[in-house]
Amino acid sequence: MAYSIAIDGPAGAGKSTIAKIVAGKLGFIYVDTGAMYRAIALYLTRNQIEGTDEAAVAAAMDQVEVSIRHEEGEQIVLLNGERVNHLLRTEEVSRMASVSSQIAAVRTRLVELQRTLARTTDVIMDGRDIGTVVLPDAGLKIYLTADAHVRALRRYKELTERGEPCDLEAIEQDIIERDHRDMTREISPLKKAEDAVEVDTSAMTIDEVAERILALYRERRQTA
Repeated sequence: MAYSIAIDGPAGAGKSTIAKIVAGKLGFIYVDTGAMYRAIALYLTRNQIEGTDEAAVAAAMDQVEVSIRHEEGEQIVLLNGERVNHLLRTEEVSRMASVSSQIAAVRTRLVELQRTLARTTDVIMDGRDIGTVVLPDAGLKIYLTADAHVRALRRYKELTERGEPCDLEAIEQDIIERDHRDMTREISPLKKAEDAVEVDTSAMTIDEVAERILALYRERRQTA
């Protein structure tokens, strides 16, 4: 029977980084649900569709095919057959994803694919509503969080290392606003599942966070 680990939390908490490490150590498939929402956001941005225009976004879903495959342990995101991993981490796409992901048609389209993946193989999946909506029966649920300023510093470092101009204060404000949108949206708001373990990464190293989750996993499997 397939086993699933759900990792939820706000932007910049380190979900993707940690999930990749844990997946590698356990031999699980890593599913970056955020990248799937970003792929749709990229399509909307390219086609100048407003993320708040529910009717237009819903109509666009008939023109969008998002799929994933894995090559040597790496998740490859395909948008209408085009490999788009390198286009998904811009601030423009991030902002669009935060808005468009609130639309029911977008979430319905992607949740179906995510659940199908979890039924067929051992997965570790991260996002905003994995433990509460997508995989409510996940064997282990983690709520990964960190102070907003710490998350902004991480994002600032990531962007500057890629040579992208950015402003730390603006990034922190955007994170705060994104948290508010994610936590107050009508459909699948970001919240900690009742049976999730909260892990605050503000003062932890990546290795420490990964080991904490691995320890929780081993504990759950031993008591199952």
